[in-house]
Amino acid sequence: MKRWGITIPLTGIPLAAHKDLIERLPDLGYTDAWSAETAGTDAFSPLLLASQWAPQLRLGTAIVPVYTRGPGLLAMHAATLAELAPGRFVLGLGTSSPVIVRNWNAAEFTEPYARTRDTLRFLRAALAGEKVTADYPTFSVSKFRLERPPDPAPPIMLAALRPGMLRLAAREADGAITNWLAPGDVPRVRAEIGPDTELAARIFVCPTEDAAAARGLGRMLISSYLTVPVYAAFHDWLGRGEALAPMHEAWAAGDRQRANEVIPDEVVDDLIVHGSVDECRERVQSYVDNGLDTPVIALLPTGEDPFEQVRALAPGHQ
Repeated sequence: MKRWGITIPLTGIPLAAHKDLIERLPDLGYTDAWSAETAGTDAFSPLLLASQWAPQLRLGTAIVPVYTRGPGLLAMHAATLAELAPGRFVLGLGTSSPVIVRNWNAAEFTEPYARTRDTLRFLRAALAGEKVTADYPTFSVSKFRLERPPDPAPPIMLAALRPGMLRLAAREADGAITNWLAPGDVPRVRAEIGPDTELAARIFVCPTEDAAAARGLGRMLISSYLTVPVYAAFHDWLGRGEALAPMHEAWAAGDRQRANEVIPDEVVDDLIVHGSVDECRERVQSYVDNGLDTPVIALLPTGEDPFEQVRALAPGHQ
């Protein structure tokens, strides 16, 4: 099945005001709606609403941090969504970042690979309705059983950037979720997970023909995200280490403006989809042509009507 996803909620639009758009998404050709979780809405609530507004959509979290909820609470959240959208909910897990985990949620950010693996294994058992008593390497659970285990249990996908986590996703999860990559990067990521593992990616789309404005917004996002150590390592692995070195140097020196200025246009154009809506839609399709299963558009604000842009970016738009 060919998939085409959108990130909800849209920036600057009240959550309740999404109803008419989300109801129309299946008719427009969208198959998926995926949420995110940083400091806006939580990952589950927008999907809860979407499960009632558009019962045809597959719904996914991209992603829920493994540190910011206890294992049992995470299982309850996932089971609730799976009950509301049986067979249509995907639980996307990931480590998130030290800023979100430690600075904002007062949790320890330690052993990210092991914590993700252990959370995945716990959730497999819990969502299957098992009574779980286990000493995992990074946490212990005693006598936990869901009162309302979902049927079917939802698939679980892992946020993954580099080979270790990508291989864990292929080996033990139901797919991998990645982001901040160009169409030409997809084959390298795909090679780590093999041909049969679902690969989803959030793609940042700025539908405007004002290239300077799109690049300006793109530079702010790139300097904010790609200076995080895991993303810096990801782009070193993808071969952008030299191109991004001046940004890292300026950022480390505390010169945020300079960090933005020294990001090359070609890096911005690789990682931020911009241009007319037709050009943007074709660029998103190029990710699919390179081996991506599920593109998830993250619409960046341009000052135009975001609902109309979502309609225009639909795969079947004429």
